Parts: sequence; C-alpha cells; structure tokens
Amino acid sequence: MAGGRKQEKLDLIAQRVRAIPDFPKKGILFRDICPILKDPGAVAAVIDLFEEYVRQTNLDIDLIVGLDARGFLFGPLLAQRLGVGFVLVRKKGKLPGPTVSVSYCLEYGKAELEIQEDAVSAGQKVMLIDDLLATGGTLAATCDLMTQKQATVLGCLVVIELKELKGAEKLGTHRLFSLLQY
Repeated sequence: MAGGRKQEKLDLIAQRVRAIPDFPKKGILFRDICPILKDPGAVAAVIDLFEEYVRQTNLDIDLIVGLDARGFLFGPLLAQRLGVGFVLVRKKGKLPGPTVSVSYCLEYGKAELEIQEDAVSAGQKVMLIDDLLATGGTLAATCDLMTQKQATVLGCLVVIELKELKGAEKLGTHRLFSLLQY
C-alpha cells in the first residue's frame, strides 16, 4: 500500500474517533471508537492496516487472540483476512468449560482474565488485539496468560494508544503496533 493511501486510511480512522470529555469520570478524555464501527470504510481501514502490518513484518501467526470485549470487534475480521483462527480472552466467569486464568492489578483493585483450556496450544504463535492501550494492565496480563499456555506472543495490535499513560512499558519485550497515538 502506498504511503499516501496508508495516510488516507489513518486520517479516516482518526476522524471517526470521538473525544468525550469527563467520561467515565471528571478529568478523563475518553476516546470512543463507536463512530468507527458505524462506518464500514473506517472498519475496513483498520483491518487493512493491521493486515498490512502483519504481512510486512512476515509474522507467521497461528491465532489472533481478542481481548474482552472490544478486541472481539476487530479480531475475527483480521483472523479471517489472514486465514487463521480467533480465540477469546474474557473476564472471569464468562467462558464455558475448563479455563485457565490469570489475576492482575488494576488501579482500583484486582481482576482476572481467562481463556478456555483448549483454545491455545503450547508452541502456537499468537497476535493479541484490542481497541485501546491505556495503562497496559489487561494487555500485559493477556501476555502472561499466553506465556502460561506456552504460546509465543508475536505482538500486540491496538487501534488507539494513550502514550502519556505508558502502557507499552508494561508489555516488556512484546512488540506493539498502534494505529493512532494520543
């Protein structure tokens, strides 16, 4: 994809991100991706750019792993384009059958994520996907969960990265690709 076309797609995506002040609490500027989802062209642009990144970096991916819940919006579309499977990482208690879980700290307490026991096998190469990287706790916990499953995390994809919150630092050596940075 030519550089100009890539920039057009990034511009389209950026135009569809809505800034909502004081949500969920005063002093927070929330970046809303819902307008992206209403525009098929913007959704296609997101998937195009993620696909281009994966193909240009020659990553041999077995699975796309989507984080609860907005990773579920983009993950299956990317997995279909790449011809690979898609699996869910959910909040504790949301998946049927045997699961494997990991606990992690949030600013306001603890949380747990889980994956079905048979969703990822040892040695599989996975790419994680979510809509937003803020403080990095959930994405880092998912990396830990994949390590627990003995999978190889090839990287993390997000639509938006909030740079000032330094979430990428929690990912350690895992590579991060974000379409938009604020």
